[in-house]
Amino acid sequence: MNKILITGATGNLGSEVAKRLNDKIGTNSIAVLVRTENSEKAKQYHTDGFEVRVGDYDDYETLTNAFTGIETLYFVSGSDLNKRFQQHKNVVQAAKQAGVKHILYTSTVRKDESEKAPLHLVVNAHKQTELWIQESGLAYTILRHNLYSEVVSMFIGDKTQLQKSKLVYLPTANGKTAFVAREDFAEAEAIILSKPEKHKNKIYEFNASATVSFSDIAMLLSETLREDIQYVSPSVTEFEATLKSMGLPDAIISLTTMFSLGIANGEFDKTENDLETILGRKTKTMAAYIKDVYQ
Repeated sequence: MNKILITGATGNLGSEVAKRLNDKIGTNSIAVLVRTENSEKAKQYHTDGFEVRVGDYDDYETLTNAFTGIETLYFVSGSDLNKRFQQHKNVVQAAKQAGVKHILYTSTVRKDESEKAPLHLVVNAHKQTELWIQESGLAYTILRHNLYSEVVSMFIGDKTQLQKSKLVYLPTANGKTAFVAREDFAEAEAIILSKPEKHKNKIYEFNASATVSFSDIAMLLSETLREDIQYVSPSVTEFEATLKSMGLPDAIISLTTMFSLGIANGEFDKTENDLETILGRKTKTMAAYIKDVYQ
């Protein structure tokens, strides 16, 4: 029996994939990776019939133990940008040592891989991880994600904030993004995990069916909120000074600026329709996402 391990199982993506995969194949073939068995989510997995394994991307030995007996590894990329290189190296090496046969890795779409690219810190870690996986000799499926629709509300604020400011304020210029709702990523990846042998040694680019700019998003917000929401793309200097004056941490300012410039640079203006093909349908629209969150 092909035993599948889902990493990041207490996070939003991993937990959604586990839920949807369970609907397709049941818990007998699924294990989930958690950092501690004492968390509420870990206890719920036990209750729901999943095999729970403990492992930490920072701790190589825990990974080799957790990966033993696993044939297919669903590897959700680490969220700590400063630790990603070592963490990802640990995962790939531990998977090989433990006898994993197939790794599915959540990577990122990109256009510019140069050191001068706005998203070099993000892209370089994903690029290197893809190489480690491909050079490991294991079967692989690279899942290059576009930006999550959910980051929109992180960047522009909640309904109350928007009704007060009436402004979408980001240095994204006229850049377009093929935003994908987390539920669409999870559904597609559960489909792949249910029959992983059909997807060996493939690289997929997961983009939404349509691209939108933040100017488009401002118009969608105006329709949904019945307010005149304007879009302003300031200079980086002005943007960072404004966020600093609002008391936001430097790390948040830096991250928001980095991704905004990546959008302006066209990093996420992608049209490959692999996600539609896997899902067998169009992806959730930004209009639908905006209505769900802001109506």
